[in-house]
Amino acid sequence: MALDYSKKVMDHFINPRNVGEIENPDGVGEAGNPKCGDIMKIYLKVNDADKTIEDVKFKTFGCASAIASSSMATELIKGKSIEDAWDLTNNAVAEALDGLPPIKMHCSVLAEEAIHTAINDYRAKHGLEVIPMEKHED
Repeated sequence: MALDYSKKVMDHFINPRNVGEIENPDGVGEAGNPKCGDIMKIYLKVNDADKTIEDVKFKTFGCASAIASSSMATELIKGKSIEDAWDLTNNAVAEALDGLPPIKMHCSVLAEEAIHTAINDYRAKHGLEVIPMEKHED
């Protein structure tokens, strides 16, 4: 079955932004979907003074939609406060990519969950309250 990917999905898949790891990250988050085998890991470097995300990197094992979702999500949160980054939704990631095929929407959910996990890791390491995460249905 051929999937109809937008030009933005293909661009972020072929030329992903922010790939890699951050040494001594301030927060690390991982999300995976056992059904499809996609796994995302997000690394954050946070400015302690103003709590903005100075740098963000990702490593994703998965399909074109998973890689594109990771790439776009990191672009959308870079330079934002951790509070604003928390508010990034999977739908916003999908919209920024000009849409994902319905069967691939779970990839944008993984990006949101990995970011939430990374922010909570940062919060826990800095004595801040960990925010409960909503569970998405597959």
